[in-house]
Order: sequence, then structure tokens, then C-alpha cells
Amino acid sequence: MRQRAALASGDFQPAERRRLRMSPPGMSEELENFAARVRGCRICVENPVGQPLPHEPRPVLRPSSSARILIASQAPGTKVHMSGMPFTDASGDRLRSWLGVSSEEFYDTTKFAIVPMGFCFPGQDAKGGDLPPRRECAPAWRAPLIALMPRIDLVLTIGSYAQSWHMGAARRPSLTETVMDWRAIWDAPSSPKVLPLPHPSWRNTGWLKRNPWFEMDLLPFLRAEIRYRLG
Repeated sequence: MRQRAALASGDFQPAERRRLRMSPPGMSEELENFAARVRGCRICVENPVGQPLPHEPRPVLRPSSSARILIASQAPGTKVHMSGMPFTDASGDRLRSWLGVSSEEFYDTTKFAIVPMGFCFPGQDAKGGDLPPRRECAPAWRAPLIALMPRIDLVLTIGSYAQSWHMGAARRPSLTETVMDWRAIWDAPSSPKVLPLPHPSWRNTGWLKRNPWFEMDLLPFLRAEIRYRLG
């Protein structure tokens, strides 16, 4: 823990910093090198689709070549943009509760890969809500990233953007219909297996209240599948 804090603050000497970065847990050298390219991406500023990103890019992702579980999320929010770590906010607290895992398990890259549809905080709309994930990220990076994570056998598609990309024609017309039909989606022959989830944002508290089956039926199944893969 002390080493991680020192690394984040830049307190280590360069040689020790290089040593700590040589072999991140759960990362092959090929994936580590590719992830470094992603973290240096500036497409949304230098060659954007539509309006450029309104601030400096800070791609946030935690891929893994050994994890069996992929969290395919949406895009970083303001707190994650500041921290550089995914789900360091109230949404993360709710998601970890849904999964039935501790923070230590959640951020263990031998257990979970976290690869959002958009790697950078996209900015906010006029009402203060987060904009959709940037459209540049997935076409440029997603397929080769997924190919470098060969052990993934469960994909948690969080929100409609991830469901569209990972589920294709299996996605239902709306997010609610997609999540509601999770049993049929799970039973369909596919590899890896997919479970659709709503976003764990506080903005979806009303949705959770209107759909009590989510906590009664889907979450116990989800937690059992997570625990099975964590061993």
C-alpha cells in the first residue's frame, strides 16, 4: 500500500518506479505495451468525431490477460477523471455491492478487467449530466484489447453502450428489456457469457425501485457466478 501511494505521488526514484511498473499483476508484456498506447491516446483531441474533448485526455482502464471477468462499463465520471482509477465513486460502491466483492478483490487485475466503452471523462451536458462515451475509443482500441484478454469468460455489460457493442443483435430494444431478459441471454450459446446490468449510478435509484426483480433474482445469480470465478 505504501509503495502504491508513493508511486502515485512520484516519490520513488526512477529506477524503483521502473521496477514496480515492469510486471503489473495479471498483465502480459504485450497487453501492458498495448495499454500504454491506449493511455497515451489523444484521438478525441487531435482527430475527434464531432466536438473535441473539452479537457486534456486521461484514459482510464484496467485490462488483464489473466482475469476471467470483464467489466465493460460506460466512461469515467469527474471523480474517476481526477483519481485515474475506475469506479472510485458512489457508483463503484454500489457496483461492488452488486458483485459481492471487496475493494481489494475488485481492483485485483488477476481477478477483474475493467475496460469502459470510453476511456476518458467525456464532459457534461448543459444539465450537469455526463455526456455519452466518446465515439473514438471503441473503434480504435476495443477489439485488439479484448483479443489480448484471452481468459475472459464472463462479460458484465453495464449500460446500453456496452450492451450494444458486446451483445449485438442479442440486445433488446431498451436497457430495461435487455436486463429483464437476462436469463435468456445467459442461456444462449455464447462465449464468453454475458450478463447485462444497468449503470450503478445514483441516477438509477428510481429504476431499481421500479424493478425489484433485479435485486431479488439477478443479483444472487450474479454474485454466485462472480464467486465461482474468483475461486
